Amino acid sequence: MTSDRQMQPGETYTAIFEGGPFDGQTEDRPSIDGGYEDVVEQIAAVDTKEMIDVYRATKSHVVGENVQVTYSWDQQASQNAPAAEDRDGGV
Repeated sequence: MTSDRQMQPGETYTAIFEGGPFDGQTEDRPSIDGGYEDVVEQIAAVDTKEMIDVYRATKSHVVGENVQVTYSWDQQASQNAPAAEDRDGGV
C-alpha cells in the first residue's frame, strides 16, 4: 500500500477520494512526519445535516515526483457531525 518514495515533512501529496460525497475529488495535502495519513475525515452537508465522512488510504503510488494516495469511503465509520452548539463548548 505504501509508495516507494519517502516524503519530507510538509511536502504535499495528492489525495484521490473514491466513494461517498467526495467521490472523484482530489486534494493536495501536507505530509505528516514524512508520510501520508492512513485515515482522513471530511465534513460534508447532506440534506442540511453535516456528516463526518471517513476515508481510508487503500493504495499509493508515485507519478513523476508526486505521491498519489487513493482514499476509499468507509460508510460504516462515517457519522453525523455534532450540532454547532455542541462543538468546542458551544456557540
